[in-house]
Amino acid sequence: MLTLADINAAQQRVAPYVHKTPVLTSHLLNQWLGHNVYFKVESLQKVGAFKARGACNALAWLKEQEQLPKHIVANSSGNHAQAVAWAAAQFQIPATIFMPTNVSKIKAQATKSYGANVVLCNTRQEADERVADAAEQTGFYWLPPYNHEQIICGQGTCALEALQQQPDIDAVFAPCGGGGLLSGTYIATNGIAEQQHKQIKVIGVEPLIANDAACSLRENKIMTLSDTPSTLADGAKTLSVGSLTFEYLKKLDGFYEVEERAIAYWTQWLNHLLKVRIEPTSAMSMAAAVRWLKTHDAAQASSKPLNLLIIISGGNIDQKTMQTIWQTDYLTTLPQEFS
Repeated sequence: MLTLADINAAQQRVAPYVHKTPVLTSHLLNQWLGHNVYFKVESLQKVGAFKARGACNALAWLKEQEQLPKHIVANSSGNHAQAVAWAAAQFQIPATIFMPTNVSKIKAQATKSYGANVVLCNTRQEADERVADAAEQTGFYWLPPYNHEQIICGQGTCALEALQQQPDIDAVFAPCGGGGLLSGTYIATNGIAEQQHKQIKVIGVEPLIANDAACSLRENKIMTLSDTPSTLADGAKTLSVGSLTFEYLKKLDGFYEVEERAIAYWTQWLNHLLKVRIEPTSAMSMAAAVRWLKTHDAAQASSKPLNLLIIISGGNIDQKTMQTIWQTDYLTTLPQEFS
């Protein structure tokens, strides 16, 4: 199993390439909740998402091993595609990305703008099959979106950096697509907690209509969705978690499934409260945090305010998704509605 030392090594590799993103908080939100919520804002990261960390670390690690390939291939619904395209450009390697046709148009265009060749496929399954075929070519290297140790380590630098910026944290919340961010978050957080001789809970969240991870945890085996789910949280449209990430997801302290209405609700509110661009995939972590706090408060009514860390995984939203999110104006209803 990977350890904090692996995340520390990844942090050193990616430091020359990625941003040290800010941790923000909202006084008004903290007043409403009676607890302190800190947001690690990866929407201000390179390519607008945490994915830059994993892709960059994987290529830097390959260079360290003197194994840089001639060509990178990847399959992605958006943010990983941009990250691989950007990272490949940093190491001057051509990249080809296979994406389903229902991918966010802004993410597909951004991937092209970073210099990658984008191949659109009819379905996610077709994209998965074509990238596997491409990876068989001599000199080609497949960089998967989450089921890769160095991708996991790179994503873990997000939580590591956040906990260095805001050390006094009781629980960390992160979204789950394929599980790379959540796995890296668990490794970094658990390692720091052990060093400090304290407990920091790590809690995952995914859309209710894209709940392959939750089903997998309940069944204790990897469950695969039959088709790409139509969730607002496009970063969580993965059909299944990975064989590597699943082992870390089993160690989490909690896992929540969030309805689409709550995802839209918190996307609006967090964009309003924090004044930064936030993807629906990021916003659903806030819905989980509110539900978790309600359980905690009911059990420990006299306890002191808690400090929560929420990973804002990205901020890339296309116009179509934004229009769907704003079909109902939720800013006229206080956030206690989901508490």
